[in-house]
Amino acid sequence: MARHLAALAGACVLAATGTAAAGRDVVARFDYLAYEAPAGAPVAEGQYRNPVIPGFHPDPSIVRVGDDFYAVTSTFSWFPGLPILHSTDLVNWRLIGNAIDRPTQLDFSGLGTNRGLFAPAITHHDGKFWIVNTCIECGGNFVITADDPAGPWSDPVWLDFGGIDPSLFFDADGTAWIVYNDAPPGEPEYEGHRALWLQAFDPVAMKVLPQRTLLVDKGVDPATKPIWAEGPHIYKVGEWYYLLTAEGGTADQHSQTIYRAPAVTGPYTPGPFNPILTQRDLPAGRADRVEATGHADIVQLEDGGWWGVFLATRPFAGQSTLLGRETFLLPLRWIDGWPRFLDRQEAVPMVTKAPKLPASPSSPWQSWREEFDGALSDEWIGLRTPGQGALWQVGDGVLHMTAGPAAAGSLGRPAFTGRRLRHHTADITTRLAFTPERRGDFAGLLAFMDESHFLAAGKEQGRIVVRLRDSAEQGTSGREVASAPLATDGPIELRLALDGGSAAVFWRAEGAEAWQPVGAAINVEPLASVHAGLFTGLVVGPYAFSPG
Repeated sequence: MARHLAALAGACVLAATGTAAAGRDVVARFDYLAYEAPAGAPVAEGQYRNPVIPGFHPDPSIVRVGDDFYAVTSTFSWFPGLPILHSTDLVNWRLIGNAIDRPTQLDFSGLGTNRGLFAPAITHHDGKFWIVNTCIECGGNFVITADDPAGPWSDPVWLDFGGIDPSLFFDADGTAWIVYNDAPPGEPEYEGHRALWLQAFDPVAMKVLPQRTLLVDKGVDPATKPIWAEGPHIYKVGEWYYLLTAEGGTADQHSQTIYRAPAVTGPYTPGPFNPILTQRDLPAGRADRVEATGHADIVQLEDGGWWGVFLATRPFAGQSTLLGRETFLLPLRWIDGWPRFLDRQEAVPMVTKAPKLPASPSSPWQSWREEFDGALSDEWIGLRTPGQGALWQVGDGVLHMTAGPAAAGSLGRPAFTGRRLRHHTADITTRLAFTPERRGDFAGLLAFMDESHFLAAGKEQGRIVVRLRDSAEQGTSGREVASAPLATDGPIELRLALDGGSAAVFWRAEGAEAWQPVGAAINVEPLASVHAGLFTGLVVGPYAFSPG
């Protein structure tokens, strides 16, 4: 991916389409972007802290190849998509590329932020890496492959079956199978009634065979009308085939369940202890609260032990978080032939014993500074697939961003690129040179959950303005919630301070030491993912807009 960004640097890394009015480019110049979060309490040697991949990283899937582990998570309509992360110790992860990093692979044009790429599943077989995935409202189910997990990955090969959340399983006899979630046989009996299906897959012809087998209808206990059996994976352990699947929906009722069968096609019997992971039976007022646990994938270590990754949230209040669904790690215990993450009413530990594996370098997620002195790293993402009109480029230590006509609340391609928020409390700071030419020209920082939930703070003609959008009923640029007069036309620094459900905006002129507040603290709890479809998390970065 780094080579991909370097190749595009001159033509705008992560470019977005759209142009300013004919003959008039309104350009914002960002000298740097800095991110700073408070240091967490240190952990003792031999321990680790959850989540292991903080911030917007839902639906994790994992594979081990020798001493290396690779993970991939959902990205919906963000580009580049499907981040590939590497680790040798399961605790410290480093982004090595993105599987969807070429505009020709997929087209997210016009899609809402909660559409696009759902629940990728990664595996490795005969020297090749495979990802099966679903592109919602952009093609359906597909498979991509790579010899190197860092890329390049192939163009998608579309697969002829319905449903979502496919996972590819290679059996020891050479057969291959795709398990997935789809509508049940017959009419659904209630909202959320789903089924798990299996189809054979031909890895040479790259197609599924037509016959499909029903593995699970409804869920573990059909009498309780379970909802959203999804995210299935199959594993062969000893003489048994195990089916691991989520149930309950991806909010506070989320859980992970287990089945097994004597053959890959079934019949699958639920384990005697289900769910094997949930937090829905714990008191709301507990300390270090973790919620929405589920959508797990598991992997066996060289020593025979098993570990799993799964999504969960860390709410600051109720079910509210700006971080989205994050990736957590826990060991599995095997009891009488069945795996288990946690016992009844057992909380996900925030700090626990680490696996005994070779150390892996950590990523500088707590504190970083981008000086824009080269191609943007793999961490930077933008909205929807780049088109032909370049809206930003990196050069001479500056991010040059041409204000585009697509507002943050539109389904276009805004002039915006950013990185994931990874901490409840964080400061994001930038230096901005921008001369608005007419009413509505804007440049600054955008904290974006989806097109109906975001905060934009920046410079307009003669003032600093903060806008919040927390409803689709509001205008595509949001409603004004704070402003301050601006007497200078020169460069300014902007600072966005986030703390749970509160945000504060500050500015200062070039050379000044003291920060000036822009209004009072702003309630940003309405931007939380629980109000925005649950799927994504906040992404923060430079943004510019000019009415077309």
